[in-house]
Amino acid sequence: MIFLSQKYDNEYQYLCEVKVMNNTIVTKKKTGISRLLEIAGEKRGLLVLSGILSIISTFLMFVPFVATYFIVAELLNNAANPALSNVFLIRQWGLRALLSLLGALLFLYGGLMASHIAAFRILYNLRIRLAEHLAKLPMGYHTRQSSGAIKKTLEMSVEKIEGFIAHQLPDFVGAVALPFIMLFGMFLLEWRMALTCAVPIVTAYLLQSIVFYGKEGNLAIKHYHDALEQMNAAGVQYVRGMSAIKVFGLTVDTFLSFHNAINGYRDWAVKYTKFCKRPYIIFMTILASLFSFILPVGILLLSGQPDHQAFALTLMLFLVLAPGLSVPMMKLMYLGGNMRLISEGVERIDEIFAQKPITEPLILKTPKDHNIEFDNVSFTYDNKDAATRTEALTCVSFIAKEKEITALVGPSGSGKSTIANLIPRFWDVTSGSIRIGGVDIKDIGTKKLMEIVSFVFQDVHLFYDTIEENIRMGKTNATHAELIQAAKAACCHEFIQALPQGYQTKIGEGGTYLSGGEAQRIAIARAILKNAPILVLDEATAFTDAENETKIQEGLSALIKGKTVIIIAHRLSTIREAQQILVVDGGQIMASGRHDELIQQKGLYLRMWEAHIDAGAWEFSKKNKSKAVNI
Repeated sequence: MIFLSQKYDNEYQYLCEVKVMNNTIVTKKKTGISRLLEIAGEKRGLLVLSGILSIISTFLMFVPFVATYFIVAELLNNAANPALSNVFLIRQWGLRALLSLLGALLFLYGGLMASHIAAFRILYNLRIRLAEHLAKLPMGYHTRQSSGAIKKTLEMSVEKIEGFIAHQLPDFVGAVALPFIMLFGMFLLEWRMALTCAVPIVTAYLLQSIVFYGKEGNLAIKHYHDALEQMNAAGVQYVRGMSAIKVFGLTVDTFLSFHNAINGYRDWAVKYTKFCKRPYIIFMTILASLFSFILPVGILLLSGQPDHQAFALTLMLFLVLAPGLSVPMMKLMYLGGNMRLISEGVERIDEIFAQKPITEPLILKTPKDHNIEFDNVSFTYDNKDAATRTEALTCVSFIAKEKEITALVGPSGSGKSTIANLIPRFWDVTSGSIRIGGVDIKDIGTKKLMEIVSFVFQDVHLFYDTIEENIRMGKTNATHAELIQAAKAACCHEFIQALPQGYQTKIGEGGTYLSGGEAQRIAIARAILKNAPILVLDEATAFTDAENETKIQEGLSALIKGKTVIIIAHRLSTIREAQQILVVDGGQIMASGRHDELIQQKGLYLRMWEAHIDAGAWEFSKKNKSKAVNI
């Protein structure tokens, strides 16, 4: 037994067909035009109204053709003596044609208004859902996907849906309705002549469908989006790396990834143009040559008609209607091509929705304190696209106690940042568990977890907004006094005050560009303002000079009182007073203890400390020309 039903998925927001066959449920997601119509159906009432108004407009546009027929018929019937023509009838049909044309424009305007309102509301909801869903995805997805590809999906693919709903959907309704109305009228007048028009049109569309909607056509559209995404991604890299490009004297031609992406898109465009050339020419030729089909058939039928004048009038009407019939047919062709592009873009949007977000607990649990415990944690970076696995952590166990500083040290790539990133659940552990206050972080809930954990990244991102708003992200309802206090604690109040507009100075494009150290201190002020009970600092002092590093340490000393602090630092002098230092190497905890205890163990930490001391004595030397520096 087979039956169909519909299932609505609240998480991914799209309908699926659910087939039950032999007690097995098979879920099939909608794609292509059906998926587009499904998205458009979110505002079904407005779109139905738009469709009805478009059909009425199309029907009214057919009235002038009918008026022309009756006017010409009246004139032909009185061709021997035009003075006998019914002027009142001619004027009446002329007025009807004018009023119907004005009415058609009015109804068309109403239909477009309804479709535009629906389109903008759908786009707003779609963008909000996409943004919310992207925020719920693990960091692994964002590291696998280029920002250019995501940007292209968020902007171009979503924007094309607006064009489909606001313009092409009403046009599609009108373009389908008008030929049907015209052909229906033609069949009522003379079915043989109507069939002469219908056969070449249907043949042309069948040829188009076979070519463009076949396997090769679908593959070509997919390649189009792939090439466009690659060009977008390479373009973003080219702009972001402009300083390096200028230093090394690169150009668009020598920056190979961008150059190859542009050439790839060009090659696809040329290949697809050649692919479309022949079927497009055939289609256009048939539609533009309806006269060629109508005229010989009409002359042949005319010779067998007893009333030549009446049939000549019918033939003339068909010759008048033929160009009007080809216009919506051309429009349907362009709409079909655009819908194929849009459908592929919608599939890319659905690919984002199909990505599984970080799971949320059904029952939220509250930590009893803010101790952080790693219990036999292992973690592997999975690159599903490349089918590779990189083991980053192996059986890591430690406890970061509340009101204490736990420092992570080790060589680059040892797993320090991975440990820090697992605490706010940027990724989920492969095995083992991470607990805060005795509660697994998976049972706390993302929102609550973000409230109790504050994170300062090694790579700072500031938004194109004022400095005040960038700091206020830590606590949106903070007073200006609290904001200033946080800025002072992060040692950035003085340089902010020296800026042209102080805290209202805009950062980035159209505003002021900050140095790496200044941006880092803004990020620290943001974390200070948040005042979360757990603070994670990933190389938070990496870009500060010696003077500001001392000031920041003083500010952080006041901030970290009563908090659980995880700090990653290459400058070992900044974590000498930490209550616990974890030495990480190869994804494992090799040693733990205080500074003095680790020095006495004479292991990796001692070697790192000696290298740190030697680096402090580094200077350029001119005494020995065979050596560039003395260390």
